[in-house]
Amino acid sequence: MSRERDYGRRDVLRAGGIVLGGSLVSGSATAQDGEESTTLTLLSYNDIQTAAAEDENFPRLVTLIEQRRAAADGPVVVVGGGDEVGPHALSPVSQWRAPVDVLNEVGPDADVIGNHEFDYGLDPISEVTADSDFPWLATNLVDSETGEAFDGTESHRVVERGGVSVGIIGLVDDGATYGKTNIDFAAEGITLEDYTETGPAQAKRLKEDENVDVVVALAHTGIDDAEQLAEADADDDIDVVVVGDDEQFYPPEEVDGSIVSEARARAAYLSEIELTVADGEVTSWEGELIEVTDDVEKDPTASEIITDYRAEVGLDSVIVESETPLDATFGSNYHRETGYGNLITDAMRERADADVAITNSGGIRSDSTYGPGEITGGDIFNTLPFPNSLVTLELTGEELVEALESQIVTLESETGQDLGEEVSQQTSGVRFEWVPHEDADELVRDVYVGGEPLDPDDTYRVAVNSYMAGGGSGYPLEDKPVVKDTDELLVTLVVDYLRERDTVAPAVEGRMQRVDRDLPDASVTVDGNGKVVAEFEAPDDVESVAADTAALWTADGEHRDAEKVVFDADDETLMVRVDDGDLAETIGEADDGDEVPLDLYVEYESSEYDHVYFERSRLNADVAATVRNRGRGRGRSRGRDRVGAPGR
Repeated sequence: MSRERDYGRRDVLRAGGIVLGGSLVSGSATAQDGEESTTLTLLSYNDIQTAAAEDENFPRLVTLIEQRRAAADGPVVVVGGGDEVGPHALSPVSQWRAPVDVLNEVGPDADVIGNHEFDYGLDPISEVTADSDFPWLATNLVDSETGEAFDGTESHRVVERGGVSVGIIGLVDDGATYGKTNIDFAAEGITLEDYTETGPAQAKRLKEDENVDVVVALAHTGIDDAEQLAEADADDDIDVVVVGDDEQFYPPEEVDGSIVSEARARAAYLSEIELTVADGEVTSWEGELIEVTDDVEKDPTASEIITDYRAEVGLDSVIVESETPLDATFGSNYHRETGYGNLITDAMRERADADVAITNSGGIRSDSTYGPGEITGGDIFNTLPFPNSLVTLELTGEELVEALESQIVTLESETGQDLGEEVSQQTSGVRFEWVPHEDADELVRDVYVGGEPLDPDDTYRVAVNSYMAGGGSGYPLEDKPVVKDTDELLVTLVVDYLRERDTVAPAVEGRMQRVDRDLPDASVTVDGNGKVVAEFEAPDDVESVAADTAALWTADGEHRDAEKVVFDADDETLMVRVDDGDLAETIGEADDGDEVPLDLYVEYESSEYDHVYFERSRLNADVAATVRNRGRGRGRSRGRDRVGAPGR
């Protein structure tokens, strides 16, 4: 995967760099007195992804692996947890070649096929494996006719080292295949077997039929599913589970008789587990995550490989100056509108001459922030590493809303309970409110295209990327009429868009507004004199209001912060005051008597909602502002009937 979010929940439970240990044999922490034992060191990495194209952590990881190999007291086995060959800044131009070339220098004993190994399609997997000097495993992803490993992969690998026999298997779950690729595996003749059944069965076969001493499962499943694998292994045949996919900081820990570990991602850590093996079984272990710091020197060969590939496409050249940060972090782009997301979709909409542009949050990578200051081509390639091209579709207004709704994660859903509510996309040309609660009448509402209310029966030109057009990320777009399908990569059109400008300053413009509760509608008069005051009955769950978050927004994205906000907890009322002159300027030109729709948004502490990502809940009121060009005096609101409150 690469939805790397909220590491903090696990970080507070586990301390990096602390050596942990235990026994996998009940009542035996060490080998029996006089019994010969061997210390086997298992080194593992996972989710190299964007680090593969950067002359930073990846070459340092190569050095660290060699250092730990040299320091080991016994045999060493090196393995990977998948998602090593993409996505990264070189993906659109040289695909898997840079990371594979570097990993060939490492010489791992095996790696597992993860979802990002399929970034280049199914057929190129055989090319990836042919270019690799090590095996790629896919134990539970098999040829539907033969039941054997599909082209280019192996079901398992047995490594004999220092008198210890190690069986290695590779497992994926449906989330890392069907959930995160556009490949119809069944139609391609590939069957995904249940990893909780295939994994333990293969481990038992390796121990009973091939007499291996240790079984290591490379599980590109994420930690939660890896723990389920350990639980399903009733006979404790799997000794170690090396995890990839969810990019967690998870030092080695014993779970249901198996040692489970994940080394975060992007070559930031190396997992090291020392296994004491005696009489064909693991009797004790110690393990830790070792951070890859700047103190570790870069491996010169790995560094040269990466810099040579970068030089071929000029990734280090400056293309624009940004006055604001370009936020490519997962936490931001999955949960809310970002300035960088606006820049990307603005570029898409301009190039396609479309009414609307949408890109999936998962297509914005690197989990880093760039600028303010000089932005290089490599920065943009790093954040848009997939070989996705620009596609323009024709959608009705109703279909556009369905597409937007497909990405809303509600707070009460299974995913929302874990990571909080999400809007999971970035947009241009369209503005809307999203309601992150399962019992809401509408997940997406108050939709405006080009500043005008959306017509559900009208048709709109919508620019998306090719992954989305094929139904990727759950967008219901695979059968929609195509206006234009280009070969132009999304990353190159964004680079071209930036090259045409000396500076950029992308900002949040209120394109996607989260709403937890509704206030009653209100009407106000705006004449440029005095103050505009709106008063509301507050919902029951309001405990306090964050006054500095209150603002009135127009359909064009202009807004004016409130001058004063008063919440009376006893009377359960909320008063918002705005300078009339400022509001008149915000509305802009309007004829006398025109009614301009405004939206009031204000954040509050709720007694009902416990958000994961957001600090507070959010209120909304629809405000009808009547313009009086020559009026004098004070404008005052008139409350309307309460509308249905979503999320109740």
